[in-house]
This record gives sequence, C-alpha cells and structure tokens, in this order.
Amino acid sequence: MTAIEEFKAKIKAGEVFDALTLAMSEAIELKITTWVSSSTMDFPEDEPQPGYRLRTSINLVDGKVENEIGSEFIGNSDYEAIQQLHLEQVKQGREILLKNLESLQKMFVVLTETLSELPKTSFPRLQSKPAALSSSQTE
Repeated sequence: MTAIEEFKAKIKAGEVFDALTLAMSEAIELKITTWVSSSTMDFPEDEPQPGYRLRTSINLVDGKVENEIGSEFIGNSDYEAIQQLHLEQVKQGREILLKNLESLQKMFVVLTETLSELPKTSFPRLQSKPAALSSSQTE
C-alpha cells in the first residue's frame, strides 16, 4: 500500500491523528529524479539507470541533501537544459515541501485544539483502549 493509500484508509477509518502523523513523516523527504528516456535504451522507462539520470534527495529533518549526476550528463552540453530543469524542479520541490509541512502542522494544531474542546465521549476512537479484564474481575 502506498503512503497516499494508507493516508486515505486512515482518514476513512476515523484515524485522523494517525493519518496526519503519517503525512508529516512522509512530508520530510523529497526525491527528484530526472532522466532522458529513449526507445533504444534497454531498461524500462520507470527505472532509469545510474549513468542516465540526475537524482536529488532532500531530508528536511536531517538537513541532508544528496545529489547523483549520471556520467552521461557530465561535460555533455546537449544535456545542459535537462540539468537546469532538474535544478529548477529541486528548488520548486523544496519550497512546496516546506509549505506542505507548514500546512500539516497548522492542521494538526487546529485538530488538537478542536478535539480538546469536545467531550471525550465525542471521539471514542481516539481514547486509549481499556485494559483487558482478568478472570477474577469477570466472575
């Protein structure tokens, strides 16, 4: 199950906090891959090979940025426009990621404040499960 499918399932099940937690955990990392595909290449289009791709991974929590530049792109002026496109996508992606994370944080705060104002009987799914009864308590 993909993260978006899991998120939707949690929302449908009424597990809003779990859905938001999942969304926030997924929103901290961005991976961007750019490649030029060709009908003459021997690999599937959904799996670009290392020498034929530009890949960037950004983790906002760790502050880690990893870049991979395929050997076909190095010193090849034919690919300068592709490299520029990739850099622009990384810049835009980072901005979108930060805005999405900020929006999720705001939603989480609003939801927490709203739920704290409701009577506890209004949201039984969010309460902890009662401890199992021992055999002496059930007799």
